Amino acid sequence: MKPAPFDYVAPRSVTEALDTLAEAGGGATLLAGGQTLMPLLALRMSQPFILVDVNKIDGIAGISHTADTTRIAAGTRQAVALADQELKAAQPVFNLALSHVGHHQTRNRGTIGGSVSLGEPAAEMPATAVALGAEVEIHSRERGVRRVKADEFYLGPYMTVLEPDELVTAIHYPRWPANTLTVFREVAQRPGDFALVGLVGAVHVEGGKIARAGLAWFGMGPTPIKARQAEAALLGQAVGDIDAQAIAELAVADTAPFEDHHATAHYRRTVGRRIFARTLSEALTNRQAA
Repeated sequence: MKPAPFDYVAPRSVTEALDTLAEAGGGATLLAGGQTLMPLLALRMSQPFILVDVNKIDGIAGISHTADTTRIAAGTRQAVALADQELKAAQPVFNLALSHVGHHQTRNRGTIGGSVSLGEPAAEMPATAVALGAEVEIHSRERGVRRVKADEFYLGPYMTVLEPDELVTAIHYPRWPANTLTVFREVAQRPGDFALVGLVGAVHVEGGKIARAGLAWFGMGPTPIKARQAEAALLGQAVGDIDAQAIAELAVADTAPFEDHHATAHYRRTVGRRIFARTLSEALTNRQAA
């Protein structure tokens, strides 16, 4: 099939893009990397009146750091972010999760903002934003700029708080302490596939106790899911006293896995419980051995 007819606009500034979105009355769709959108257009599962190509906007890509935050502009290519050594040092959890996104070819076109904005429930980038406590920077012509916490950004499968006239311009990731433990594991049918079950997060140990924890699931419900009960249970615990299996039970209790032709909900809960306990135990053991 071929896409339905549409008008094509390539704005050169955020202001011009926002004007187009505001005047489209909900009939515009944004094109960034296009890794998801182009197949949807070809199948006519998406039929916008106007296609707004944001790739030519000045300042839509780039990475910057402060003492407390890393700002990744929405149009930053995944491959560019993955190759950035300063970003890898500042955000090791983000870097590890990004290395599992798609394939080399798709990362050359895919953007950080596109993945986060789409909210694929089984994708790494939305869950990483939730786990690390990121904030999504959003612009609109009428309401200006707002920032939304990632764990409040997702409402359902491919549903977010974004209004039709709004544009995601950046994601802000808080800096975690240098000795933070990385937590990441995913189970997929093939490398580069969306995860059947995935876990991502960070745990900071201070004085032998858990001082901070950020953990999230992907592929375990209609949105990326923050493991709130597990995070709360970890805080203040001495590393040597942690019962990883008990924490895993709490983490799985926060999920809402679905049934599909790839796996059952029971499978996802069972595997999730096991990879959570194993990954957390390995992270804590490696920390003690270091």
